[in-house]
Amino acid sequence: MGDRLKIGITCYPTLGGSGVVATELGKILAERGHEVHFITHSMPFRLGRFDKNIFYHEVEVSDYYVFRYPPYDLSLASKQAQVAQMQNLDLLHVHYAIPHAVCALLAKQMVGDHLKVVTTLHGTDITVLAQDESISDLIRYAINRSDAVTAVSQDLINETVRSLGITRPIDLAYNFVDKRVYYPRESAALRLDYARPDEKLLIHISNFRPVKRVTDVVDVFARVKQAMPAKLLFVGEGPELSKVMMKVREMGLADSVIFAGKQDDVAQVISMADLMVLPSEKESFGLVALEAMACGVPTVASNAGGIPELVTHGETGYLADVGNTAAMAEHAIALLSDEVLYRRVREACLHRARFTFCNDAITRQYEEIYYRVLNRELPDSIRERQIEC
Repeated sequence: MGDRLKIGITCYPTLGGSGVVATELGKILAERGHEVHFITHSMPFRLGRFDKNIFYHEVEVSDYYVFRYPPYDLSLASKQAQVAQMQNLDLLHVHYAIPHAVCALLAKQMVGDHLKVVTTLHGTDITVLAQDESISDLIRYAINRSDAVTAVSQDLINETVRSLGITRPIDLAYNFVDKRVYYPRESAALRLDYARPDEKLLIHISNFRPVKRVTDVVDVFARVKQAMPAKLLFVGEGPELSKVMMKVREMGLADSVIFAGKQDDVAQVISMADLMVLPSEKESFGLVALEAMACGVPTVASNAGGIPELVTHGETGYLADVGNTAAMAEHAIALLSDEVLYRRVREACLHRARFTFCNDAITRQYEEIYYRVLNRELPDSIRERQIEC
């Protein structure tokens, strides 16, 4: 058996924090010698370079004419079982209780109890779907039958216990960013394409869903711009984009707001900015705030969900109640107009991102969970590996 594990990972491979974290975790595990098999409906967009320990298995959905809707869940479970058998996987690490954990449990029934299932909760399956009585029992089943369950914030664990009455242990495993990718980049020349040297550059990155309250970003920016020269950069796309564009035009801010669409090199883009604005109604973690923190960019955000576990008010950024754009703008103006305060907060961001959300430490935590569910001793090669934060 040795030190090397064979791990199947299923996640949503498109844009979104859960897919980013799952992909980055898989890449680091592969670097550490484990064999990683991504089992998804398309190639994870952050997978990047070739690695001899990474394999991709596409889930193909049957178009058999008797199915009114393509049965993706059944196709996924079948593919998970097939890969587990052919590649002799030790475990499936799935991100989201439904449909991924339910599919993995079905695959486990087909393959045998030696195949373990580790489920990571990212938020939507608890904060939204678990409120639907028609599927809450299915989510509860997936959580209770998994061999281990992790969640990305203590707030999400509390919500899971409260909404579903879960009594089983849930491991807290924060999201992370790879410190080799997320660090302050040299961006002075690129920044000139977006803002003058005397202007502050605010940024918002999301999938523009209603829960992100992206129009609040415009309200915050409008107040900041009244106090100092500033530009606003929007990165991403989604259902609220047209509404945001309309509000920008109505407020006469079109010359000060840039819509950059989706961007791949997020660390480079964030490094141009002076401030991240994240006024979400709900965030189980807020990965983009951590990405900003690692690049030395403070965040002004709502105090919703798991964000306060990430952004320490007055130290690595500032928090305000959901919808209180006046308070968010006041915090932003105070931070951006005080160079000494800004430098102190920036340094605190870099320190907290590197040490509290260290990718080496959190990957080790997942390895410990894997060996625990497999009832194996943690190998000396892993126990003795130096964590470099």
